[in-house]
Amino acid sequence: MTTTNPATEETLETYPLMTDQEAISALEACHAAFEQWRHKSHEARGEILKAVGQKLRDRKEEFAQLMTREMGKRLQDSRDEIDLCAGICDWTAKAGPDVLADEERSLQDGRKGVITYSPIGVIYGIQPWNFPAYQAVRYAVANLMAGNGVLLKHAEICTGSGLMLRDIFEEAGLPKNLFTVMLIDHDQSDDLIAHKLVRGVTMTGSATSGSKIAAKAGEHLKKTVMELGSNDAYLVLEDADLDVAIKTCVAGRIYNNGQTCVNAKRFIVTDKVYDAFVDGYLKAMGDVTLGDPTKDETGLGPMARKDLRETLHEQVEQSVAKGAKIAVGGEMPDGKGYFYPATVLTEVAPGQPAYDDELFGPVASVIRAKDDEDAMRIANDSRFGLGGGIISKDEDRARTLAKEHFDTGMVFINHFNLATPEMPFGGVKDSGYGREHGGFGMTEFVNAKAITLPG
Repeated sequence: MTTTNPATEETLETYPLMTDQEAISALEACHAAFEQWRHKSHEARGEILKAVGQKLRDRKEEFAQLMTREMGKRLQDSRDEIDLCAGICDWTAKAGPDVLADEERSLQDGRKGVITYSPIGVIYGIQPWNFPAYQAVRYAVANLMAGNGVLLKHAEICTGSGLMLRDIFEEAGLPKNLFTVMLIDHDQSDDLIAHKLVRGVTMTGSATSGSKIAAKAGEHLKKTVMELGSNDAYLVLEDADLDVAIKTCVAGRIYNNGQTCVNAKRFIVTDKVYDAFVDGYLKAMGDVTLGDPTKDETGLGPMARKDLRETLHEQVEQSVAKGAKIAVGGEMPDGKGYFYPATVLTEVAPGQPAYDDELFGPVASVIRAKDDEDAMRIANDSRFGLGGGIISKDEDRARTLAKEHFDTGMVFINHFNLATPEMPFGGVKDSGYGREHGGFGMTEFVNAKAITLPG
């Protein structure tokens, strides 16, 4: 397994794959650690998770630099990611005892019922490269709080980040082997899913990969949580504040170099404000500075891999061949690094990749809608449903649209955001199922055990 700096194309490190026996031994060691951890109190687990949060802050700059080297995100974005991870640790440690507390119920026949949330064992996480710390922390911290053990198969290109996270967990006091990084290939991963000691599987990635992983887990009756891709729509309604709309839609598209499942990707603009929005949006996207992700003045770093850039460019070309227009960007830069400019496509319509698929990079699809109702229809005209946004001066109406009409797991009104520890994260349709954050992630992989006693 080899890691490469996408800004320079220089090789960083090479890591040996585990043998089959080493992989099984690592799983068995994680299970043995779980057998001890499961009996710790919620409060005791929380104290260690708080310590993990502090250790992340202590090593923030070191970790941020490594993430930027491995996958090319802007250094400030890497620092923000570590802050988010530390915040997840703090919130989970505080909220966990209440979320996981026993619940007592009076039964109709006079007996007493107790619902207790018991940990189930080792949870296997298959995670992508776009947030090397956050993707792992998001499921790991919730499951550790619940009393489970955790295995991580990270994306190859951020292997170093996965190993650093393991070290941070253990330096903070987490028992050795309870959080284990698996350096394995796809066939070994399938064997791991099938193993009796793996009790649940969580995966973040594309819908295609998620379908395969869920099917493999289903063969063995393993519960899964799937956080998959999307082509999130941001609606610019007739009463939108255009300054807010342009600022939000630029940030939402280029954040993390445009490589985020919950990035804003389709911009559905009502006819009344379309021309004014597009004029301002094209200028703002055209002004985005492409360059070295370690420099403060850089607005957009490289894509994480060469093949990802090639796929994105092919999607742009296919969309243009089917009628889309390149209004800004759209040209593959020369030179070292997997850079791709901030790009805006207009005249986007059904049948084009820019309308139907997920463009995982800094390419915005602008779609004209007749009015607010038509904008909502177009937003829901997608097989995906992870996040989305509404830009409107009437926040009460936007809230009603979000609640009653937007067919997606998360809606951001008059702003763009990635995730918040206090709020559930997840989607519907081809964007997956299950929830993380907000306490929901702590109860995805537990046994809601019913205990009844005489009255």
